[in-house]
Amino acid sequence: MKLSAREAAGYFAKPDPDKTGVLIFGEDTMRVALKRQEMIAALIGPEGEAEMRLTRIPAAELRREPALLGDAIKAVGFFPGPRVAFVEDATDTAAKAIAAALEDWQPGDAQIVVTAGQLTAKSALRKLFEGHPNAYAAALYNDPPSRAEIEAELTRADLARPDGTAMEMLTALSRELDPGDFRQTLQKIALYKLGDDTPLSPEEVTLCAPGSTEADLDDVLNIVAEGRSGEIGPVMARLEAQGMAAVTLLIMATRHFKALHRAASDPGGVGQGMGRLRPPVFGPRRDRMARQASGWEMHRLEQALRLLLETDLSLRSAGQHGPALAIVERAFIRLSMLARR
Repeated sequence: MKLSAREAAGYFAKPDPDKTGVLIFGEDTMRVALKRQEMIAALIGPEGEAEMRLTRIPAAELRREPALLGDAIKAVGFFPGPRVAFVEDATDTAAKAIAAALEDWQPGDAQIVVTAGQLTAKSALRKLFEGHPNAYAAALYNDPPSRAEIEAELTRADLARPDGTAMEMLTALSRELDPGDFRQTLQKIALYKLGDDTPLSPEEVTLCAPGSTEADLDDVLNIVAEGRSGEIGPVMARLEAQGMAAVTLLIMATRHFKALHRAASDPGGVGQGMGRLRPPVFGPRRDRMARQASGWEMHRLEQALRLLLETDLSLRSAGQHGPALAIVERAFIRLSMLARR
C-alpha cells in the first residue's frame, strides 16, 4: 500500500507494530535515514538496539545470502519486545529475497524495514510493497518540511512551539538546511534552552543558527563595513591568536560584501534584497546588514569587491610582500576608509 506524504509523517512517528513492513525510499539519503531512525525508534524503543531487537542487513549481503532476511524475522531474541529486521540501501536486485520474507512473515515476527534510493514507478521493490496488503511504501521527496513536520521535530527536541517571528525563522532555516543539519540546530537550541521555560525568541534562534558562533569574525566584518578603521587592529590580533587563516578571512569578507551588493542592487530596494539573500539573514544581524548596504550603495560596493579580488590575487602571488594576515588587515583598513566617503 502507498503512503502519501501526509500519512507517512504520521506513520513514522507512530508505526503499526502489526504490519509486515515498510519501504522508505527517496533521493535524499539523509532524509531517508532520519525517517528510518525515527520509525525504528518508535517500534522498538530507545533501548531496542542495545537489547539486540534490531537486525541490520546490508543489501549487498542479502544478495549474497538471500535467506538472511527470512532468518532474521523468525529469530527469537534474549529480550522480550518488538523486533525489526532492517535492510539498508536496497535495490531491485534484492527484491526476490525481500519478497520471500514478506510471504513467510507471520504475526509475532520482526517487522521488515527497507530503505532505498530513488526508485522509478516500475521498480520491483516499489511494486512489491505497494501491492502488499499488509505493508507500506513511502516515498520521500525533497520538498521543504511542512509546519507539522517542523513541530514534530520541535517536540522530539523537547522544545515548546514558538510563535510568531521565531517560528518563521525556524521555517526559513528548515528550507535552507539539509534535514540532518536542521535537526542538529534544533538540538543545539534545546541544549541552550535547557531549564528555561520562556518562549523561544528570534534572538535565540539567531544565536544557535549555523555559523553564528564566529563572533570575532562577525565583529571584524561589521567594523570594516561600518568604516570603524581604528577598531580593526585589536580584533585582527584576536583572530590571529585564534589561528584564523588569512584566506578564510578574505573569503568571509568577500561573501559579506557580495551579500551587501546583492541587497543594494535589488530592483525592489535594500529591504527586498535582504529578504532574497540565501542563506537567509535574521533578526538584528539582518537590520545591521541592511543599514550597511544602504550606506555603501551599489557602486562603492563594486569598488569594495574589486579591492577584495586584488587582495586575493596578491595572497596567491608567489612574490607577496609581507605576512598574509597583514595584507588582509591593510585591505580591511582601505575598505573601512572607503566606507566613510
